[in-house]
Amino acid sequence: MSPLDPEVPPVGEEIHLPGPSVLPALTALGITLVLVGLTTFIELTVIGGLLTLVCVVRWIGETRRETDALPLDHSET
Repeated sequence: MSPLDPEVPPVGEEIHLPGPSVLPALTALGITLVLVGLTTFIELTVIGGLLTLVCVVRWIGETRRETDALPLDHSET
């Protein structure tokens, strides 16, 4: 390293990224069904609402498990 290069700080912890999931797409589909069902058939609203509810509950559970698996010294900033 030349004297003109600035000091580089040591490498920190790895950035945590969640794994791939189909839950965001299914949640969007459920919300879409709710909105379409409001203007057409009430059955679509019920199906979309149930799909959205199930997906959100699973998505939150998945996120909690991923957060619990992080190392104890992991900062959440």
